[in-house]
Amino acid sequence: MDSIEKQLVDIEKAIVKFFNKKDIPAILAFFNKDFTGFSSTRHERITSIAQLKKTFLHYLDEGDPVKYSISGLKATVFGEGALTTFYWRVAIHKNKKVKTIQGRGSHMFIMLNSKWQIVHEHYSKAH
Repeated sequence: MDSIEKQLVDIEKAIVKFFNKKDIPAILAFFNKDFTGFSSTRHERITSIAQLKKTFLHYLDEGDPVKYSISGLKATVFGEGALTTFYWRVAIHKNKKVKTIQGRGSHMFIMLNSKWQIVHEHYSKAH
């Protein structure tokens, strides 16, 4: 695996780790302030870090614990940009029951100030 691809894979794995620790500020540090995105929790485009934070909190408020995982992670570099694609799964534990939600996700990255930053994300639920 190319060293840049490894950096991107490491970022995605860190996001999983921080989500499961409920460390939202650590996750948000990977996002460019001007990013856009689509969430599996709402139809409208996300256009701010505050809106993105709300989507993370939506899942975390649904149960305890909430476990996020990814699989099939692939990173592809395009010059100064890069794309990661993956399958995601969220297991929400509530009242001794587990609700599982899964789907597909992608992050578009750019290299800015010597650091990879997410400028776009897209999550969709599996049907």
